[in-house]
Amino acid sequence: MTTALTEQTLGTLACLIPGATRVFRQYKLDFCCGGNTPLRDAAQQRSLDAEAIAGELAALQSAPTAEPDWRSEPASTLIDHVLERFHERHREQFPELIRLANRVEQVHGNKADCPIGLAEHLWTMQQELESHMLKEEQILFPMLRRNIQLPQTQGPIAVMRYEHDQHGAALERLAELTHDITLPANACNTWCALYRGLEELRNDLMQHIHLENNILFVNAAAH
Repeated sequence: MTTALTEQTLGTLACLIPGATRVFRQYKLDFCCGGNTPLRDAAQQRSLDAEAIAGELAALQSAPTAEPDWRSEPASTLIDHVLERFHERHREQFPELIRLANRVEQVHGNKADCPIGLAEHLWTMQQELESHMLKEEQILFPMLRRNIQLPQTQGPIAVMRYEHDQHGAALERLAELTHDITLPANACNTWCALYRGLEELRNDLMQHIHLENNILFVNAAAH
């Protein structure tokens, strides 16, 4: 059973097993932009035990869940969820994170582990993500709601996938600036609040990209 799971891609497993994304984040496996990689290969790249991870996933499979199977939901239902759960949330997250990052840099800029440049990086992420979300809201999502099919949607979807890869690269840069969002010893309350918010942002953005790349866009291409 677990061997069969190791042969499936991270994106498929993230769709198939509620809670799988939490396990993947724990092991730092990229299930959104790297969703086409089989679990066995992804684990090997990070020197992890694929069978052990598959065992955790198998345990999740047998547990009850309240999360809907988004693969079988209409596109409009998933779009509504993405807009409410992720687009609105990202717009709330960035202004406060930028404020906190600026504060940490101003007060602790002389410390070796201070994330110098984080506020500027978050501002750039905010601009790029806002542009991306507007394109989805104004162009692609209305097309998918009207059930417009290939080839008309192929171009917009390709652009969104490309930009998702850029968001993934931005998350990698965020991890570099913050030692993988690891607090230094004796961090102040502002620093703690900043890194808690960054962890939430990373989790949200990865789940957001996963739902679009591995479900919404795949379903659109299948019609």
